[in-house]
Amino acid sequence: MAVCSKNEESIAKSPFLNHPEMVLKLEDIAVFVANWNSKADNINQIQRILNIGFDSMVFIDDNPAEREMVRTHLPIVCVPELPVDPSNYLPFLIAENLFETVSYSDNDLERTKQYQEEAKRVELSKSITNMEDYLVSLEMSAKIGPFMELDVERIAQLTQRSNQFNLRTIRYTNVEIESIMAKPNFLTISVEVADKFGNYGLIGVVIIETNGSSANIDTWIMSCRVLKRTVEHTLMNYIVEQLLKLNIKTLNGQYIPTEKNKMVLNLLRDLGMSETKSNQYSLNLNEFQKLKSFIEII
Repeated sequence: MAVCSKNEESIAKSPFLNHPEMVLKLEDIAVFVANWNSKADNINQIQRILNIGFDSMVFIDDNPAEREMVRTHLPIVCVPELPVDPSNYLPFLIAENLFETVSYSDNDLERTKQYQEEAKRVELSKSITNMEDYLVSLEMSAKIGPFMELDVERIAQLTQRSNQFNLRTIRYTNVEIESIMAKPNFLTISVEVADKFGNYGLIGVVIIETNGSSANIDTWIMSCRVLKRTVEHTLMNYIVEQLLKLNIKTLNGQYIPTEKNKMVLNLLRDLGMSETKSNQYSLNLNEFQKLKSFIEII
């Protein structure tokens, strides 16, 4: 949840801090924006901090003029037309079914805290003009390893929900993930990232199928919350190291384009792979040059 209010910040926060019957508290709000700017502009700011698609946002406002302004300037954002009578808000929103989810993992319990930490990172990035200095200042670390049983639900959830940083957009259920984990010809990799502000949680999943001396990237997914942090470089360095230990000589990859995953159009090329034909890539692992990373594997 985020607050987008036209008000003085202290006044907008007052009910969350002082009203005895207020159920929600400030710690439940991922991003709190209160000023006199256009709400469309403020939603843009919220979107940048949360790093999610506008099509994943719902704007709820009791003012019809504000709703119409947001619809005009951000047509991809969902803006329900609330009933005139506030007592009808709850049944209306339940009927709209806007907030149902197919799964809920332990990682979701930390989501608000993670977004609050991301807001601090955004503030830090504004104070540092050099990107490399910023990445160093984050003091990032990563845990990388094979899929664990306790993470199956989160891993399946990432395959089902991730659209933007998703190389092939293959969806898997919990049962299918468990089946892949049991097969000896599959290399499974998950990554958790943390920095000085907090833990991002499990934010990356890679599945690689091996066949003799070659391997194919089946799945490469990452949360958009870690974009431009060199996580993909860290993963690629790790993957190549693991494949060489298995005497794999060649790594092949494929980009399957969708309406939403254009951000990974050049991912495989950026990771050092050569395009062999349209959207098909290959890499001689013995010729791989280690990629620059600002993340320490622990």
